[in-house]
Amino acid sequence: MAKTEVNDLLNAGVHFGHLTRKWNPNMAPYIYMERNGIHIINLYKTAAKIEETNEALKKIAASGRKILFVATKKQAKDIVAEKAKAVNMPYITERWPGGMLTNFVTIRKAVKKMASIDRMKKDGTFETLSKKERLQVNRLRAKLEKNLGSITEMTRLPGAIFIVDTTREHIAVREAQKLNIPIFAMVDTNSDPRDVDFVIPSNDDASKSIDKIMGLVTGAVADGLKERKSEKEGSASDDAAKMETAAKETEVKDNEMTNNIPKESTSETPNTEDKKEESPSKKASVKKEK
Repeated sequence: MAKTEVNDLLNAGVHFGHLTRKWNPNMAPYIYMERNGIHIINLYKTAAKIEETNEALKKIAASGRKILFVATKKQAKDIVAEKAKAVNMPYITERWPGGMLTNFVTIRKAVKKMASIDRMKKDGTFETLSKKERLQVNRLRAKLEKNLGSITEMTRLPGAIFIVDTTREHIAVREAQKLNIPIFAMVDTNSDPRDVDFVIPSNDDASKSIDKIMGLVTGAVADGLKERKSEKEGSASDDAAKMETAAKETEVKDNEMTNNIPKESTSETPNTEDKKEESPSKKASVKKEK
């Protein structure tokens, strides 16, 4: 995991906050100074918070749970979609569907509906519909794809949620709080950090700043996924080694059994030969007596 450099954050414009008149007083610990009516964020604190966030996200990714990325603002949606796809994580970049977390069962039904439409197209039942019905089904499919297409692989509630701009995505924050899902977020000077479990004080309006933070965060997630993969491979190789040693042990036991059987038979053969040798002498003695 790459270490966060303050100069890189500075070049990306992460330190620019909102106008001083729009600030949230709870962000005071993360503000360095005020310049030309704009608050400047303390990047040393931002770097420390990024490290803390990355450690937590790496552990969640290594445990196999999904992290849901949320960003519906224009300058963030494309960046978040690209970065989340790169690490195979679900994301929401269109309108937040109400009850996405608190009413997850209903959302899953909508996703299954999308899958059933795809099956209809494959097995040919779609062609049996009238022209008007086909048009309606295609429109429904396009709508579902736009809103829920990015979460089709999310079969259960996410292990964490990462939000860009908590003020805009306040419904997502409330739902995650209700279900005790850890919240990671880019928090600007106009937002309340008390709603977030892992705060990254940063500029959440500039696309360059969002790209920089998302790159660092998804890098940590990718490291966690690699760790999980290596652990799986290691456990599989251990199992294979155990099976191999067990097979060798059984083979050795079978060989010992087979080696013991001939020895017993050879030890018995001389007795039979003695009996055969004794029989002519016995016959001779019987003849003499006669």
